Amino acid sequence: MKQSLNFSFVLIFCLFILSCKKAAKAEQTFEKFSVDQNLPENDSIKILSKYPELQLFESEKLESSTRTANIIQEDGFYTRVYGVFYPQKKRYRFFQFNDYKCKAEYKGDTINIWLNNYNGYFGNGVLVKVFNNEFLIKDINPKTLKGEIKFSKTYPVYQKLVLSKAKFQKDDSIYGFIDYKTNIDSLVTKNFSGYFKTKIK
Repeated sequence: MKQSLNFSFVLIFCLFILSCKKAAKAEQTFEKFSVDQNLPENDSIKILSKYPELQLFESEKLESSTRTANIIQEDGFYTRVYGVFYPQKKRYRFFQFNDYKCKAEYKGDTINIWLNNYNGYFGNGVLVKVFNNEFLIKDINPKTLKGEIKFSKTYPVYQKLVLSKAKFQKDDSIYGFIDYKTNIDSLVTKNFSGYFKTKIK
């Protein structure tokens, strides 16, 4: 009896340690970004200046005369297909978005880079927080009330950020490239990749 109690205690303790490690792994942490001083000369950045900025809703006040982002997001998910003559199957489907804009602002000692397609009611992008040569990506939750901003808990698979320089000041122009993949849950994935440019407010 005493041995079985000891075994149960050790088993529960081990499971607790494993679950803590798994939870810690799922938490997003700051990572180093890389610097490419030639980024402003990149063809994908230059082409942004040839197109007018997107106006995502009628009363929106545009902060730039030219495009600030060329980012493509693919959201993929599995659906279950039921049939009479065949067993249940999973089918992968995806949606693609490319209507993103960039806005950057200093908040204390952190640069907040918003890559979002907020249309007055909801947005479906990311917030990139840059601090001390590192960055953190937070996923914007589209399920919000008008004017509200929330973030989703996601599980990053891969993330990369390239900026035109390491140190910035207010009113500097910032150029960047982002490549980000995350799992939103066990069925939904998000791929977010492209170039952006704006002035830091």
